[in-house]
Amino acid sequence: METVIKVGIADLNIVRPPNTIRTTGLGSCVGVILYDSTEQLAGLAHIMLPDSKIAKNSQMINKAKFADTAINELKSKLIKEGSKPYRLKAKIAGGAEMFSFSSSNETMRIGPRNVAAVKLALQKENIQIVAEDTGGNSGRTIEFDPVTSILHIRTVNQGKKDI
Repeated sequence: METVIKVGIADLNIVRPPNTIRTTGLGSCVGVILYDSTEQLAGLAHIMLPDSKIAKNSQMINKAKFADTAINELKSKLIKEGSKPYRLKAKIAGGAEMFSFSSSNETMRIGPRNVAAVKLALQKENIQIVAEDTGGNSGRTIEFDPVTSILHIRTVNQGKKDI
């Protein structure tokens, strides 16, 4: 019997068939799927912010919240479950600019900064991005199926697509 494993904001989890994994409310946040199609094993991180260095107390940090810590954490969980690092691939979605600001202040552009930080973190881990649906200004819900390796994306006011 299939279950949809739900991942909240600043959270991460892993899944095996017949289950799928989903997160909702991806605005400026980025959903990162890491998967190993050989093992039919996948993980999802709902990343809120680009860099854990802004955390006030590094001892109490929520690793799932930040691009620089969540991807490493997710990779570790998948490896513990039997995945091989060289087989991991990534699909990413989200990183929208939910609000338009008249200022050119980069700190307000969380969506694009999250996407850039996720890409950098994946590059550091030698994980290839095979597909992405990022940017824009609409929220997304994503669901990944570890059997087909398809990421189903529902974008507010824009319908569905699979990557």
